[in-house]
Amino acid sequence: MFINELTPIFKQFTQSPVSFMGGFVSGVLRLNLADDPVKSWLNQQLGTNPYNSSNIENGRTSGPQSISID
Repeated sequence: MFINELTPIFKQFTQSPVSFMGGFVSGVLRLNLADDPVKSWLNQQLGTNPYNSSNIENGRTSGPQSISID
C-alpha cells in the first residue's frame, strides 16, 4: 500500500532527477520562486527575459488598462 503511494514520486525522479531534486530542495527550504533572488537567478540560468518584447514593440502590455467613460 505504501509503495503504491510513492510510485509517482519515483517515476518523476527517474525521468528528470535534476529538476526533481531542485524542486525538492526548494520545497524543503520553502523558497518562493516568485521572490526576487530566486526569480532573477532562474531567469539568468534559463536565459529568459521577463518582458515580452513583442508587446513592448507594439505598445501593449498584458497588465490592466484604463478606460474613460463619458
